[in-house]
Amino acid sequence: MKPTIGRVVLFHPSEGEIHAAIIAFVHSDTMVNLAAFDANGVAYSRTSVTLVQPGQAAPEFSPYCEWMPYQVGQARKVLDLPVVQASPAAG
Repeated sequence: MKPTIGRVVLFHPSEGEIHAAIIAFVHSDTMVNLAAFDANGVAYSRTSVTLVQPGQAAPEFSPYCEWMPYQVGQARKVLDLPVVQASPAAG
């Protein structure tokens, strides 16, 4: 999935913690800057965070972010849609 500014992701600042975050800048498909929110809703930022793509293993000892399950499900639905051929016009 291609990251874009403004998309929401789940940020894992440490093992067992999950914070809501918004992509603020995209370095690459696997590296982003985040505006994140702690459990109290207090905003903070993190730069150069690894974005784990579906099917990839998460880093063991460093912060990372990932797509929300709903987003992954929606992307799979879009990718699984059959290609519809246009009907020839009656003439």
